[in-house]
Amino acid sequence: MSTTAPRRKLPWLLQAPQVRDFSAPRWFERLPAWLSTGGILVILVAISAVLRTRYISGQFWSDEAVAVGVASHPLSAIPGILRQQGSTPLYYLILHVWINLFGSGERATHVFSLLLGLATIPLGMWVGWSFGGRRAGIYAAILFAFSAFLTEYAQETQAYELLAVLGLLALACYLHALVYRRRVYLIGLALCLALMLYTSFWGILFWAGAAVALIPIYVTSDDRRGVLRDAAIAFGVGLLLFVPWIPNLIYQMSHTTSPWGFADFTGATFPSNLLGGDRVVVALLISGAVGLLPLLAPDMRRTREATVVWALVVLPFAAVLVARIASLIAVTWVTRYFAPLTAALLLLAALTSARAGTMGLIAVVLSVAFVANVASFVPKYKSDMRDVAAEVAPFMRPGDTVLVGEPEQLPLAWYYLPAGLRYATLTGPVNDPSYMNWVNAYTRLKDSNPRAMVSALVSSLRPGQRLLYTRPLTEGVKFWKAPWSQLVRRRAAQWGALLASDPRLRPVAGAVAPRSYPGSCCVADSAVVYQKIG
Repeated sequence: MSTTAPRRKLPWLLQAPQVRDFSAPRWFERLPAWLSTGGILVILVAISAVLRTRYISGQFWSDEAVAVGVASHPLSAIPGILRQQGSTPLYYLILHVWINLFGSGERATHVFSLLLGLATIPLGMWVGWSFGGRRAGIYAAILFAFSAFLTEYAQETQAYELLAVLGLLALACYLHALVYRRRVYLIGLALCLALMLYTSFWGILFWAGAAVALIPIYVTSDDRRGVLRDAAIAFGVGLLLFVPWIPNLIYQMSHTTSPWGFADFTGATFPSNLLGGDRVVVALLISGAVGLLPLLAPDMRRTREATVVWALVVLPFAAVLVARIASLIAVTWVTRYFAPLTAALLLLAALTSARAGTMGLIAVVLSVAFVANVASFVPKYKSDMRDVAAEVAPFMRPGDTVLVGEPEQLPLAWYYLPAGLRYATLTGPVNDPSYMNWVNAYTRLKDSNPRAMVSALVSSLRPGQRLLYTRPLTEGVKFWKAPWSQLVRRRAAQWGALLASDPRLRPVAGAVAPRSYPGSCCVADSAVVYQKIG
């Protein structure tokens, strides 16, 4: 009689949770995979397009006007302008081509962002399917289709949708190349790493997270030396491709002022704001825990599936930790800077929810329900400058002067006001108002002499010429705590008082704006038109 040793029972934390699974209806299962999956994809893209076009014609705020202003210049001039403006060039170069084809209006430029956001849905399905099977692919497509972050920035003329797409592609290449050892993906990884930096230097957050995520990949790999070699090749080539821009980057970091002179704690912005709120985080966290626990079992720890999941856990949170440490030394981020990490969070949620049975399905459904109301996180009014410009434009004539009280809103005023006007900010006259020159901006504003500058500006006007002064509404204390913002608030008030008391100026009857205040989320202004007398 033979005996076998009793099987050792795993600790309860490592046992697979007993969750109820679900299956699709039989009629759906009988459909060809290409038809059923393709149908789901088409429906998701259509629904997402509807959600992401609710405010597609919405007015710009300052950063969007800057993007259009920079992109409106010749391609050869854009890198030089960005050296002063403080950004990297890829998005502006592509936007330049788009504007030449489709125009520079709000809707036209927002559509560019919309298409990038919609592209993440089929891409997300492919990535999820390749690492977790069909169900994970469908979940990924759903989460990308209803992503609050992607929905918001699909209606803004900014680089963050492009950054999210590059983050998704880089993530797919990273996992395929280093976990599944498909070395052809190293080419795509190196290229995406470089393109992320050329889109925004905040792509460095992905670089940092991916470097730390090599730890679980290295530990579980049978080819540890090869993993390190291939990672070094991809990151090295990516850095080499970015070398031409590094002199500009050093100049920007040494001379440009950032208006964000503060650092939010990670709990205030990550991952809640990327996923659409705390309720979404909790729902996905619960299903994620259920799907994650079985991967801790001894027979699963070293599988490629487990390695992918652990890399997805480590990458975004390591990136945030690195950024948080860096913020103790220098200025850090606002939520949109985390765009390259969005794909990692959504893909992690898709893979773990796909393993969590019915609970995973419930979590995905709840996540969609929690972000279905687009108005709860996408602002209807980002700025009131379009309204202000429409109200004061009839009082302005070619050759008149526009004085912008918040310097970074200069391109916004230029975009909405009629052509033929002259421009100035609190730091002096501006020859090209289509972008903001951030080089030593804080020092220039701090060292300025409002009384002398007002006198010189008014003296430059001929009798009968008019001066439009747009002044930021600074009552919301929350947004005016940074050193730059505090200085702008003080200087704008000083200029306003000096202009109002200057005997050479007379307010033009009825030339004040806005008539009503819609409650802008980001930028709000008041405006008054003066005329020089005598």
